[in-house]
Amino acid sequence: MYGPEGPSLRELAVQALSSVEHGYDLLAPKFDHTPFRTPASVLDSVAGVLGRLGPFDDGLDLCCGTGAGTDVLARVCRASVTGVDFSAGMLDVARRHPRPPAPRIAWVRGDARALPFAPAFDLAVSFGAFGHFLPRELPGLFAQVHSVLRPGGSFAFPVAAPPHPTHPGFWMLRGFDAVMRVRNAVRRPPFVMYYRTLRFSLLRDELERAGFEVRQYALPDFGRRDDGSPRARLIVGRRLP
Repeated sequence: MYGPEGPSLRELAVQALSSVEHGYDLLAPKFDHTPFRTPASVLDSVAGVLGRLGPFDDGLDLCCGTGAGTDVLARVCRASVTGVDFSAGMLDVARRHPRPPAPRIAWVRGDARALPFAPAFDLAVSFGAFGHFLPRELPGLFAQVHSVLRPGGSFAFPVAAPPHPTHPGFWMLRGFDAVMRVRNAVRRPPFVMYYRTLRFSLLRDELERAGFEVRQYALPDFGRRDDGSPRARLIVGRRLP
């Protein structure tokens, strides 16, 4: 599961017993060597769909971490890309990665629930960050994204179809969430990271309430399930004028 350059079991335990912010500060130097980093296959597939939906000028990577999604934006945005994250450690790692000179890239430390930007972006993306937000936080989060997009701008993020209850992955995710709930019940500050709390229908409804027109695009690289539905989709919310 982890390569030789990844974190040890002890380091993961220390991270899990910390706050979300401090935990990612600790994990940052080895984050790219863990399964938590968005796989290249997902990044490439999303970039392919966004490339057909563009062109875009200015992009925002929400909860950018070490910059995997920022690299996707750099492929589809012509003018600028901004990565925002509340972990100083993750941003430090992102800054050290070599990247091409264009488009220009900026790194900003900030909370996604209180974004420090004007409506200056044509495209915002987020990869794998929603597990750090409780369902009750979604209205505020999506309102913040809406507020920093220009009219007609888009908010895009990939979602995977949930595993069937007969699949071992279903019970692994349920078990992980159960452990996190126990941990948060007995220790403060909480470490918010849940896999099974955010359903597609909930995401769609909250996006629409925030003022987005929602569309979805199959990510063809991941195929389809037995019922014909995509295994992975790109959800795109367009800010209405």
